[in-house]
Amino acid sequence: MAKSRKSIGDQELALLQYVSEHGEASVGEVAAAFAQSRGLARSTVLTMMERLRAKAYLRRRQVNGVYRYAPAARADDVMRSAVGSFVEKTLQGSVSPFVAWMSERTEVSEDELAELEALVATLQSKRKES
Repeated sequence: MAKSRKSIGDQELALLQYVSEHGEASVGEVAAAFAQSRGLARSTVLTMMERLRAKAYLRRRQVNGVYRYAPAARADDVMRSAVGSFVEKTLQGSVSPFVAWMSERTEVSEDELAELEALVATLQSKRKES
């Protein structure tokens, strides 16, 4: 996501992930599947989807008289932005609390550990280049 977007809440992020997994969806489709399992009304889904569109996370197009919503960015870009916003706003820009939390986790998969090791190697490489 090249341009800065407004942050989104947990429920909006979950809805955005749902739409991303399905490629494109109408409010009715999202209300029937996503919202029902969370006890949300159709009107709430519509409001959330329109807010996500206003924040430039979703785009919409009309097909046979029905608006179809689709992600405006890749799911991993959205997640990266959400994490960045969390670090900046909640952790005041410090990743130390997150690192401390990670160190206390008892279940870290081999894939997650490999990702973390690759990240550390990349950060060390960037530091040497500076």
